[in-house]
Amino acid sequence: MGVIIFLCILIAVWQGFYWVSVDLLALCKPYSVPSPIGVGERFIELCSNGTLLEATGNSLLRGIAGYLIAVVIGLILGLIMNHFKYLQKNLKPVVLGVQTLPSVCWVPFSILWFGLSTQAILFVVVMGAAFSIAIAVDNAIKNVQPIYLKAALTMGAGKRQLYWHVILPASLPELVSGLKQGWSFAWRALMAGEVMTTSIGLGQTLIMGRDLADINQVMLVMLVIVIVGIVIDKCIFSVIEKRLLTKRGLWTAQ
Repeated sequence: MGVIIFLCILIAVWQGFYWVSVDLLALCKPYSVPSPIGVGERFIELCSNGTLLEATGNSLLRGIAGYLIAVVIGLILGLIMNHFKYLQKNLKPVVLGVQTLPSVCWVPFSILWFGLSTQAILFVVVMGAAFSIAIAVDNAIKNVQPIYLKAALTMGAGKRQLYWHVILPASLPELVSGLKQGWSFAWRALMAGEVMTTSIGLGQTLIMGRDLADINQVMLVMLVIVIVGIVIDKCIFSVIEKRLLTKRGLWTAQ
């Protein structure tokens, strides 16, 4: 209830700002300031003709596909970096450096290599998330308590048993946090890829709003992007984190 009241207050303040700045004082042009009423009207219109649902569905499918590919690449790269000291010393700084690149930097490569296609968007998503996941995997393994490894080795555990029965379970909470961060990078990279292509999606719908000087459509798409990100986090990653921490006796109800 408290969240709903807070959101209602924000919407009221937003609408009040629009009335004062646009209608009352004429400080801003109507096409430069979105309003809750205008965003609501665009929401109804885009939902009625199916544009918003189709764009959201396409973006989710691309985002999930690119993210899963990034998870596979990130897991493999993270394990390799952690296992080989030479790569830990020399490759990890490169991975850290590449991760700092904004996702939009990969768009020219994706267009030149794949054209204006879905593959180009997936490439941007993978490049935007894989390196973050690789770093998270490496850090999660390195942060496993050494006493766990020593105890397992003392009991005669081999390398395979060490990874599957000690390192993986002990690193899961931090690993899930890294995967959640990887999803945020993937979702953000997806938007960078879609705004540069002609494929139907949230990014392309946002650019259409810009081209039509429809600030309410731009604001609506931005809100949908934020809401989808929050829903994915709360319904998937937060639930997994809570279960893992509960099993370990580390979750406290608030």
